Amino acid sequence: MESRGLSPQQETIGNAPASSNEKLLGSTPSQDQPTTTQTSDQTEYRLYKQRFVGLTALVILNIIGVLPGTWFGPISNEMARDFGISLNQVNWLSNVCSCVFLPTSLLVPKMVSKYGIHRCCQIAALSLLLSAWIRYSGTVQTVSDRGAYALLILGQLTSAVAAPIFQIIGPKYSETWFDLEGRTTATMVAAIAGPVGYGIGQLLSPMFSSTRQAILGLGIISTAVTPLAFLVTKAPPTPPTYSASKPSPSLITLLRAIVGKVDPSSEAYMSRQSRIDFIILTVVFGIFVTTIDSFSVLTGEIFGPEGYSSITSGLLGASVLLTGIVGAIITAPLFDRVFTHHFAIAIKLLVPILAGGWLSLVWAVRPNNKAVLFVIMSVIGVTSITLLPIFLELSADITRNADGSSAILWFTGNLNVVPYILVQEALRAGPHGSPPNHMRQGLKFTAILAMVTASFVFFLRGKQERKQIDEAKLKENGINSEC
Repeated sequence: MESRGLSPQQETIGNAPASSNEKLLGSTPSQDQPTTTQTSDQTEYRLYKQRFVGLTALVILNIIGVLPGTWFGPISNEMARDFGISLNQVNWLSNVCSCVFLPTSLLVPKMVSKYGIHRCCQIAALSLLLSAWIRYSGTVQTVSDRGAYALLILGQLTSAVAAPIFQIIGPKYSETWFDLEGRTTATMVAAIAGPVGYGIGQLLSPMFSSTRQAILGLGIISTAVTPLAFLVTKAPPTPPTYSASKPSPSLITLLRAIVGKVDPSSEAYMSRQSRIDFIILTVVFGIFVTTIDSFSVLTGEIFGPEGYSSITSGLLGASVLLTGIVGAIITAPLFDRVFTHHFAIAIKLLVPILAGGWLSLVWAVRPNNKAVLFVIMSVIGVTSITLLPIFLELSADITRNADGSSAILWFTGNLNVVPYILVQEALRAGPHGSPPNHMRQGLKFTAILAMVTASFVFFLRGKQERKQIDEAKLKENGINSEC
């Protein structure tokens, strides 16, 4: 147990015996006290080591939750051959996940408010378990091609409930359990779990001896992680910050605030500049998440016609996501402690670099250019994955609504995926192209969209209102913030 920057009254109270799994920011409450504990003149905050257990479980569940969405991308050609379906039908195994994501994401804030973080995770884990074996039943040889595809689609639909739950509650979990010195890092860890899952899916699915074995492997993995949902608990007895002590406004209230329909005296009120900032963040986040998600689905179709194997295509797709982990791990603690008030500046610097990476692919995707492609994939990965927690945390700071803002951002990202993939498919060259079925026009479309979207960030101000409120409350209570 350690205390930091406490007032004399807090130091006196802090000398009382306390559990070793607690870090005091105020006094020691009993486990059955309400979320916010008050003395005559102070509100007290506390950290618990249990937060790391829940975060670890949430990360693993998030990784596995997104696997179905991109599992079939690197093996799309083999899936089409083995199950007697078209490439477009293979793509719809991923598209249906995005379709289910949309309504589910809008329900998550309400689910969290009504049932708590822990129940939401259990619901998501159950959907993974059921989907695993529905999907596998479609691999039985006696099932017709049409019946097998129907079971694959049904399995994908069932599993698609998990991804939005695990992704959206990440910022809410970090707000609920972590203080100002760890909140961005916790959000980063939860946010990059999704891209890590995409990368693992890109690497693993081509490694199996057949597509049916790949589906069985996904089922076993999904089943093995289900019990971890019970390690994610609802909330600590005493909150770590002022924001954590306050319930998030409903999604409807947030939407009304965004369009300026909330009374200025309300805690949910957003200024005109804050509304503009959040709209910019939503649009930019949505486009770049769409770009990287669709790329994960289409890797085999982008690189295959240029002479790259499914394994190489998978490695190129995975390098985007896995190299980004390094960047995020390095930068997130810096944004927690050093650049904690400079999220908007970071976005203005990194987004144009990311757009430039997508632009460079127009010339780089050609035969025998593997080394250059891996370099470009690394640049795209480092910038895009580093930006994930920054977007999520800045949106939560601007709206003062962690789960609501996260739901809107992820909703927008997935809203665009299906039409984006359909556009890419429409731009695919025919069998008489050089090479046949190349995706060069689709890459040009991606580059133009990325460059136009990147220009929006220069109008971003990005005032971190939630962070300022938390820091003010800490100062009122005699606790020095080190952010």
